[in-house]
Amino acid sequence: MNQQQQTSNDDPMTQAMAAVENVSIAAMEPNARFSGTFAISNTQIGKTRKDKPYLRCLLSDASGMAPGRMWGASEELIRRLPSNGFVRCEGQTQPYQGELQLIIDRIEEVTPTAEQLQLLLPVSARPPEEMYREVIAILESLTHPAAKALAQEIVSDDMLMDMFRQAPAAKMMHHAYIGGLCEHTLSLMNVANSILQWYPKINRDIVLLALFLHDMGKTREMDWNGAFDYTDRGHLIGHIVDGVLLLHDKAQSAMARQGIRFPHGMITVLEHCILASHTLPEHGSPKAPSTPEAIMVAMLDNLDAKMAAALAAARPDTDRGDLGGNFTERIWALDTRLYRPDPLA
Repeated sequence: MNQQQQTSNDDPMTQAMAAVENVSIAAMEPNARFSGTFAISNTQIGKTRKDKPYLRCLLSDASGMAPGRMWGASEELIRRLPSNGFVRCEGQTQPYQGELQLIIDRIEEVTPTAEQLQLLLPVSARPPEEMYREVIAILESLTHPAAKALAQEIVSDDMLMDMFRQAPAAKMMHHAYIGGLCEHTLSLMNVANSILQWYPKINRDIVLLALFLHDMGKTREMDWNGAFDYTDRGHLIGHIVDGVLLLHDKAQSAMARQGIRFPHGMITVLEHCILASHTLPEHGSPKAPSTPEAIMVAMLDNLDAKMAAALAAARPDTDRGDLGGNFTERIWALDTRLYRPDPLA
């Protein structure tokens, strides 16, 4: 080892930066240096009270997400950054109102390797194959022959089911990780199973099939080969309408391949459950829920999405201790700030 190498390796700053290189977001401590490659999303130009521009963004890796800020960033620099992509940056962590912020000193866009992508894209805590088997077990409990035939037609599409197991349920709002769509769907079907006994006049087969299908269009809407984003089809058509198209195709296929005759109104009611699953036009639903089954599907979908968003923000898996402040920042999907403490914990 030459003298120049010895000096470089013994330099305290070099050693400190090497120690924090590519530390996962979940493992970051307050008031510590960080450096590494992250997914970036929601890139915005913020303005200080003195009307000076700064970078606002979200940085994430497979372990979690944290808000990023770069004070004094020029509008030119911010516009060069991807709104949804990958960056290499360094800076310092800072506790702020109960959250850990990443205060960025330097940042640049990068193209991650396949190995880096595995460390950057968040994944479900449960294996997708395991969750999928539970979904199939619930579908096997359907009782009406037409419902069972339709479910079989869908799950026999290997390519579609592979995408169903892998897709995120959203770009960032809830279940935004590999396997998120399957996890969200299973959660809904389990909750429905537990409450349907209290509403015996609601058709169980219709509710469970509708919950299985309500977000199936996200297999076409979402792109998860890199940073989570929407496909062109997702922008132009969207998962609700695409889910109805997919259901129509599978119903036609079941009639042709299995010779099944669906009861009058069955497919129409299922299509309505998908169309009404977001409840309101301003939330993306072309129709308001107009059957008891559609009301249950929409309410359960809203419940699971909001609880996932609320728990991720207020009760994250990573405990960094007291970072100051009992409230989260405003959660866009919930239109409020959340109180973090559990008073009985």
